[in-house]
Amino acid sequence: MTQGILLVGGMGTRLLPLTRSVPKPMLPVAGLPVTEHQLIAAQKAGITSIVLAASYLSEVFIPYFGDGSRWGIQLQYAVETSPLGTGGAIRNAAKLLNGNESIAIFNGDVLSSHNLRGQIKKHEEWQADVTLHLAKVKDARAYGCVPTDSDGRVTAFLEKMENPVADTINAGCYIFNPQVLLDIPEDSVVSIERDTFPHLIATGRKLYGFIDNSYWLDIGTPQTLLQGSTDLVAGRAQSPALERMGIDRHEGQYLAMEGSELHDSALLTGGTSVGRGAIIEGGAMVNASIVSDGSRILSGARLDHCFVGEGVSVESSADYSHSYIGLEGVFALIAGK
Repeated sequence: MTQGILLVGGMGTRLLPLTRSVPKPMLPVAGLPVTEHQLIAAQKAGITSIVLAASYLSEVFIPYFGDGSRWGIQLQYAVETSPLGTGGAIRNAAKLLNGNESIAIFNGDVLSSHNLRGQIKKHEEWQADVTLHLAKVKDARAYGCVPTDSDGRVTAFLEKMENPVADTINAGCYIFNPQVLLDIPEDSVVSIERDTFPHLIATGRKLYGFIDNSYWLDIGTPQTLLQGSTDLVAGRAQSPALERMGIDRHEGQYLAMEGSELHDSALLTGGTSVGRGAIIEGGAMVNASIVSDGSRILSGARLDHCFVGEGVSVESSADYSHSYIGLEGVFALIAGK
C-alpha cells in the first residue's frame, strides 16, 4: 500500500488577493476546498495514509480536515515553523510515515485527472527510485522540461528555456522509494526540483517518467483556479469528489452545493459554482464564477469570471468582470498575477 504527502505549506502569493484571508487549501473549486479534491483522488487510487505538509494559516484548515476519517483516510500534519522548500517539507513530513512503503508526493497547486493508480503500478514494475508524472504540452517554454530516453528513464531536469529540448514537463506528482528521501538533508531548505532531482540524476539513481495526458492544470493563480473550477463543473475535468460530496444540483452550466438557494429567474452559466448557504437572487446573472459559502448575489447583479469570497453580499447594481469580491473590497484579477 502506498502512502502520501500533500504539499500545502505555501503562502499562496501567486493566488493573491484570494488568499488574503483564506489559506490555499480551503479555496473552493467546484464547491469544495481544492485539497478535498486531491485527498479523495488519492483515496480512490488506494492511498489511505497522508501527511499534509503545512505552514501558512494551518490552524484554519486543520479543523476542517481533522483526522481524515470522513474520507476513509488517516491524516497527519507536519507544520513547518519556517519555510523549508519543497524538498525540506517532504523530508520533514516523511518522518510521520512508514519507512518501508512507497510515498506519493502531491503538489497542492495542481488539479489533475491522471491515472495515479497506474503511476504507482509502473513505479513498482520499474523498481524506480522516483517516478514522476509528466504531461505533454504544446509549448514548454513557460515550464521546465523533463526529457526521457526510449525506456522512459529521466535524463535531465531542466529549467525554463527559450528552445526546450522536450515537450514533457513536470506535472507535480511523484512516487518515491522511501529510502531515497534519506538523501534530502533534515531541517534544511531544499528544492525538490532544483536540488534533489538533478542530484539524483547526476548520481545515477533510477528516475522514470510516467507520461499521462489526462486533464492537468496548475491552479496557482486566480485565473487558473477559476478555470479549474469551471472545467470541473462543465465536465472538461474529472474529480471523484464530485461523485459523493454534498452537491445539491450539478448541471452542465452550474453546480450548487447543499443548502444553497437559487431563484428560478437567476441565470448561472459557464461552469459557475455556488457554495453552501449561498443565495443567488432572481434576475442575477453569474457566468464562469466561484461563489463561496454563505455569500449572497442580489437581484440584478452581473458577474463574469469572478471569485466571490465567503459571506460577501454583492449589491444589485454590481457589474463586475474578472474580479475578486471580498469583505475587504473589490480587486481586479490581472492576467498572470
